[in-house]
Amino acid sequence: MLNSFYTKVLVVIFIYFTCFLCNTDGADSDIQLDAKAQSNHRLDSLNLLSYTLLLILTLLTIWFFKHRRVSFLHETGLAVIYGLIVGAIIRYSGSSSHVLNMQVFVNDPQYNSTLPPDTLSLYFPTNGHPKSNKTFQYVFREEIVDLRENEIDFKATFDPEIFFNIILPPIIFHAGYSLKRKYFFRNLGAILTYAIIGTTVSSFVVGALMYGCVQLMPARLASAFTFLDTLYFGALISSTDPLTILAIFNDLNVDVNLYALVFGESVLNDAVAIVLSGSIQNYGKRYQSGSGGFETKAFFKAVGDFFGIFMLSLLIGATMGCVTALMTKFTRVRDFPLLESALFVLMSYSTFLIAEASELTGVVAVLFCGICQAHYTYNNLSEDSRIRTKQMFELLNFLAENFIFSYIGVSMFTFPKHHFDLLFIFTGFTCAAIGRAANIYPLSFLLNLGRKPKIPANFQHMLFFAGLRGAMSFALAIRNTLSEQRQAMLTTTSLIVIITVIIQGGATMNLLNWFQIPVGIDDETEALSRQSVHSGSTTSRGEWNELSPTDRPKPQNEKAFLARIWGSFDTCYMKPLLTHSRPTLLETLPVCCNPLARLLTTTEQMTQECANRQGGDSDSELCIEENDFSNVENRSNNANSHINSISGHQV
Repeated sequence: MLNSFYTKVLVVIFIYFTCFLCNTDGADSDIQLDAKAQSNHRLDSLNLLSYTLLLILTLLTIWFFKHRRVSFLHETGLAVIYGLIVGAIIRYSGSSSHVLNMQVFVNDPQYNSTLPPDTLSLYFPTNGHPKSNKTFQYVFREEIVDLRENEIDFKATFDPEIFFNIILPPIIFHAGYSLKRKYFFRNLGAILTYAIIGTTVSSFVVGALMYGCVQLMPARLASAFTFLDTLYFGALISSTDPLTILAIFNDLNVDVNLYALVFGESVLNDAVAIVLSGSIQNYGKRYQSGSGGFETKAFFKAVGDFFGIFMLSLLIGATMGCVTALMTKFTRVRDFPLLESALFVLMSYSTFLIAEASELTGVVAVLFCGICQAHYTYNNLSEDSRIRTKQMFELLNFLAENFIFSYIGVSMFTFPKHHFDLLFIFTGFTCAAIGRAANIYPLSFLLNLGRKPKIPANFQHMLFFAGLRGAMSFALAIRNTLSEQRQAMLTTTSLIVIITVIIQGGATMNLLNWFQIPVGIDDETEALSRQSVHSGSTTSRGEWNELSPTDRPKPQNEKAFLARIWGSFDTCYMKPLLTHSRPTLLETLPVCCNPLARLLTTTEQMTQECANRQGGDSDSELCIEENDFSNVENRSNNANSHINSISGHQV
């Protein structure tokens, strides 16, 4: 009996031991795959840690510079410099973790290098059971020139779509959400002229000059670039990002009209540049299918694409902003501030995704969504949600902007698709500067023919030097780097971003002194009016200080034509519909519409005594009224001493 028991035990042990031996290969492969997954996780963490440490180092250096009042370099320039250093370390330090690579040769004629397949499937047959056969699928990543053995190089390079879908939306939304709408809409005509007409002019000037210069270059470049390629480069390089200059403007309280012109033009020309580049690509698709020459039909379709995409994207953004305003007005979600803030963020982000999924431009949609959210929804939010959303998007914008500039520095060494051609790079710098000048100076002359007060020459010079390139230009350039010409565009764009941010951004203080632009100005005090005291002649800061308060000319309340038209409609109908403001629709709509008006009017609107809710947006009006300029005291003496003290501490 006992022997029979031991016999059964031995049989069971033998069976388990046999199964273990048969599955040894599988166990070994699982162990290796686990180790590989752990290694990838460690490298991913190391990669994210490097960018996090970059931002921490940038923040600490910013604090030190602000504490010591060092003004020759701004945080964006620091982020780029630190990124360059880290990128060089990653590229040349080497790593013990190598990439396991297997070369596959394709003989099938239906596949070619012009349009690579999206995925690659590798089939591994075995001699055993057919169910044990394995097929691995790999997603196309990039074309390589030389095989890199350092895996950290791969990890340090992000998918370009991350910029468009994750990093850019909060940056663009914050631009609209933090917009000072009074001064934006007051200067709306000039801003639209610079942003739409100026960006288009700059794109074609840069494209035409680049094409002419490329034709004079060696035959290899001349044959590689078409006019559409250089025109696309002109569109992406015409997008400006004066983050550094605007931060200094804000710290020093530079004239609000100059701030509005620089900020408004940079915000809108990002949207114009991305729509214009998309229209150029659409024309290229139709152009390729035609005779090869200029196609009038394709051109007008591209123009139609430009206006159609821009307006439809604007409509989506404005609609989503209004829908959010209605939701926050007619529901009691404000009783739960956390849910209210979450709804606000998700509705805003979905605007970007809706536009992109509809083959429109999410940048335009989320920009105008931000403007509408600030103008309408903000006034319906609870106090907690107002503070939370303002601070959250300010923080996200700060981190995203600095991350992008750090990544630009890192990618100069780790991104494999750079193509350095000194002649093309120098030409790109020169043509970009000429294109910026073609945007600012001729259009300023035309604007001054009918504008009061006029844009003085020193403001025009500052607008020209405010043409720093940044996140949008880099994102457009890195999105497609398959061809040699696109790789050359990426390298040139990256270098233009780096040099303009470091040099032009660092020279802002000196430029303000050189151009004699006053700082330390109250929001309502306008330097534009000061500089045309005596029949349009320029009045210096000293002459202005010598004038008594009664002799100083009052700022002229010149409202933009479009703002005047929209302002009254907005006050009478849109704000009463979308917010709790007065007058109510019962007071503004015809008597026959009273039932509808009563349905759309809340009890809070009916019971409040003031015209606007207390604690509402201080910048809620589109236009500046005459009484906005009352009790304004000039602070130019403090401004001069402030800027001189800062300049004296430069290192």
